[in-house]
Amino acid sequence: MTADRQPDAASLLRQDAAGIATLTLNRPAARNALSRGLMGALQGELDRIAADRSVRVVVIAAAGPGFCAGHDLKEIRSDPRRETYEALFAQCSRLMQSIVRLPQPVIARVHGIATAAGCQLVASCDLAIAGAAARFATPGVNIGLFCSTPMVALSRNVAPKHAMEMLLTGDLIEAETAARIGLVNRVVADGDLDQAVAALAHQIAGKSTATVKIGKEAFYRQREMSLGDAYDYASRVMTENMMKRDATEGIDAFIEKRQPEWKDQ
Repeated sequence: MTADRQPDAASLLRQDAAGIATLTLNRPAARNALSRGLMGALQGELDRIAADRSVRVVVIAAAGPGFCAGHDLKEIRSDPRRETYEALFAQCSRLMQSIVRLPQPVIARVHGIATAAGCQLVASCDLAIAGAAARFATPGVNIGLFCSTPMVALSRNVAPKHAMEMLLTGDLIEAETAARIGLVNRVVADGDLDQAVAALAHQIAGKSTATVKIGKEAFYRQREMSLGDAYDYASRVMTENMMKRDATEGIDAFIEKRQPEWKDQ
């Protein structure tokens, strides 16, 4: 790894509490643009979290006036070689796939703008809650650079015509529109954003991590299958899930009308 691609620890903050790891993009002056250093820092934390059984939920948040403005265009143009571009987009693609493949659910806490690769980041998270003033766009077409990698995540979240409209116009859409088309789960008043994200994170953190891990992996795998293959696969997953200790405990607790005691097994 060359020096300019080393992770920048100062560009990302991490705080852990009650099984929830909050990763805060910390380049506010650059609208949290995804520099190579920031992507490296985020990748490193996700890799560590994947192996950390104490982390039950991950929240991706951001400092300053906006969530993420996409790639750092000044950094991109500072080294205009094909191999540099190939490495950059491969790094970004690996990062987005790591979020999807992470055993723990990931929630995006979105305020201000989330554009281009920033919109891609929101779409790559399992869940997203936006403040009322949040805005979203894939505006690459306006500068001659179609948002092709953001398109991958966007098109897996929203209907094709909504995705194409965003990609072809580059227009900003409001938070309520983002919720209506499925890019975010819900919109709350800006002052209620932290409370709403915390409530959702704590609710999920209270589930069996073994069950959540099984379910998250199965959700993304079955989406790429035919209907018949998806049912065959999901049936095998449910059978394996039934053999887990927490499934037995959860069912018994329901029958006995008591709260389950999870062992995450």
